[in-house]
Amino acid sequence: MSQTLTAQALFTWPIQAAVNRPVPKNKIYAHTKPTAALRSLFVAQVEQIIWAYKLAPETINLPARPAVPEIDVFELTLKVPEIDLAVLRCIDKAMPRPMLFNLRFEGRTQAVAAFKRPSDANASQWVVGDYHASAWQADSLTRPGLPMALDLQGLYEQLIRQHLNVPARKGETLREQLDRLAELKSKQIEVNKLATRLAQEKQFNRKVALNAELRDVQKIVDTLVA
Repeated sequence: MSQTLTAQALFTWPIQAAVNRPVPKNKIYAHTKPTAALRSLFVAQVEQIIWAYKLAPETINLPARPAVPEIDVFELTLKVPEIDLAVLRCIDKAMPRPMLFNLRFEGRTQAVAAFKRPSDANASQWVVGDYHASAWQADSLTRPGLPMALDLQGLYEQLIRQHLNVPARKGETLREQLDRLAELKSKQIEVNKLATRLAQEKQFNRKVALNAELRDVQKIVDTLVA
């Protein structure tokens, strides 16, 4: 998994929202028709999938909204300390509603989520964004309760923001914040590539030009973080 980690996105889920129902991998396969390679990742990395919690009007008494009819929390017990994001994306695509993942491994838990919304072009299809993750946290640590919200959409947006490593600007919508983070990720990759080229370059003139280019891109990164 390759994404920047943030501090806290793990919560004490409401008891009344508990489902605790195993989800067979074959049910995921039936909805998404994964390749043999992706099935191999499921087998190698995932011990068990549990539908742990259902945050819905009937469980937490918050009204649904068209984009967020409910929020499902899946717990994945892992065989290894990292998971390929293709596995999570496969599960997300099989479930036509917003989801949050809690990954469990050797007494620790990591929260992972991608902002998921109905397509602007076709509301029956769902768009899954980039994944963001918390740091791993010991299961023994106390976790906060859910943030206050007026409806499920407001709750979902707050929960997603807790996964993001760069805070929102004043008045910035979640989609604007996510767009900024996507651009930041792209520019950080560009910075790393330029730094590698600069370290390998032998010609003085080229080093000067690369250094100037690197400074310019770094300024953009600093602006996006602020």
